[in-house]
Amino acid sequence: MSGLRVITPGQTDGEDKPAIPFSLEAEQQLLGALLTNNDVFDRVSQIIKSDHFYHPVHARIFDICAERIRKNALASPVTIKAFLEHDEGLKELGGPAYLARMAAAAISAYAARDYAQMIREFALRRELMQLGQDISSRAATVEVGDDAEEQIKAAEQTLYKLGEAGVAERGFQSFLKAVTGAVQVANAAYQRDGKLSGISTGLIDLDAKMGGLNNSDLIILAGRPSMGKTSLATNIAFNIARAHKLGEKPDGTQGSVEGGVVGFFSLEMSAEQLAARILSEAAEVPSERIRSGNMDEAEFRRFVEAAHALQNCPLYIDDTPALPINQLAARARKLKRTHGLDVLMVDYLQLLKAATAKDSRVNEVSEITQGLKAVAKELNIPVIALSQLSRQVENREDKRPQLSDLRESGSIEQDADIVMFVFREEYYKEREKPSDSDLDAMAKWQQVMESVHGKAEVILGKQRHGPIGTVELAFEGQFTRFGNLARDRQSQWD
Repeated sequence: MSGLRVITPGQTDGEDKPAIPFSLEAEQQLLGALLTNNDVFDRVSQIIKSDHFYHPVHARIFDICAERIRKNALASPVTIKAFLEHDEGLKELGGPAYLARMAAAAISAYAARDYAQMIREFALRRELMQLGQDISSRAATVEVGDDAEEQIKAAEQTLYKLGEAGVAERGFQSFLKAVTGAVQVANAAYQRDGKLSGISTGLIDLDAKMGGLNNSDLIILAGRPSMGKTSLATNIAFNIARAHKLGEKPDGTQGSVEGGVVGFFSLEMSAEQLAARILSEAAEVPSERIRSGNMDEAEFRRFVEAAHALQNCPLYIDDTPALPINQLAARARKLKRTHGLDVLMVDYLQLLKAATAKDSRVNEVSEITQGLKAVAKELNIPVIALSQLSRQVENREDKRPQLSDLRESGSIEQDADIVMFVFREEYYKEREKPSDSDLDAMAKWQQVMESVHGKAEVILGKQRHGPIGTVELAFEGQFTRFGNLARDRQSQWD
């Protein structure tokens, strides 16, 4: 048992198959350091767990030490000896004397993190080897209901979790560290254009109210049909993807410093329909002209130029219908791993399916919203999910939506960090047009229509970390485009 044994993938251990990678000496010396200085535990507990040790006796020793140290009790060769008195594995290694030998060969406390990283690295390699064997074994077994695509999704999910394994738990931190982190976030927002803590939506007044789109937030964008939910979502997606720039982030890593990579799950519209909407906005060609092909030469030229300019835009569309929430999560992980992912959009929530059959629609929606929130936290990105509203909105004189109008509102409202509604009064006023013979009513109606024409409201009904309220936006129906109301109108005169 003494001495270093390190076997790396590619080497063999007397057989044709690769040997298992591990280092018994690293495990021995790290445990020795822990037994002689219990403060080492605080240095390594966020890096390794007992499962990372290759030798089962070493894993049991680490568990016993961890339990005693957490109880503020001493863990030393003498104090843990009683807990291992009947351990057959330790007896084979020499009994309590083995604990003393490890303590005598202890490394410096300053080197403990490096040794812990080495032990964890070998453990991850072993898991990768086991994963490969499991994939091969499962693929070789043909069973009804276990098709190859499902096996690929399961393997991707396991691989992603393995890649994220070992991420440090936050635990307690000093107020100084917390303040430093808060100052760094505030400084990054101050230095960023628009002074935002999150990713800009491209809509100035909405950014001011929300601080941009912030990581790990689940944002519900709801509205009645024809209010413009999808249009607003595509506008925001386009604004973010168009502004995308890579560079060095404040933490020193490489990534998106402006805008971002956007994933768009379009469960209702095809990818081509969604692209046409975005091109209508970019080229300023009415969407109905694009659909019918009834464009003049200038419009067609703008359309082609916009398509050429946006062909490398980092906006990825998945238009698979009736997608289960677990498959959505797997595809989002894959997109982040292969192309990066900064914002995820889902159009719309009620068209997703639960991973397993539920006894009620409410429970199904609850699983879906919890799944979307889990994706936001796991991938550390904002997730925007569109949602339909119930018909009870139409029965009120004031058609502005409320939280209670959300379909299956309990789970949606509970899991969401932000709930915002799209409302266009113009849509309803158009349907109240009086008879042409009633001149007074017609005059009043025209006055009202003039005041609401080209305007939209985004109503923040819930915001976990900020104020609620209403943001006014401009809306150009012919281009299905939302914009900054005051600035857009001012720009016409500049």
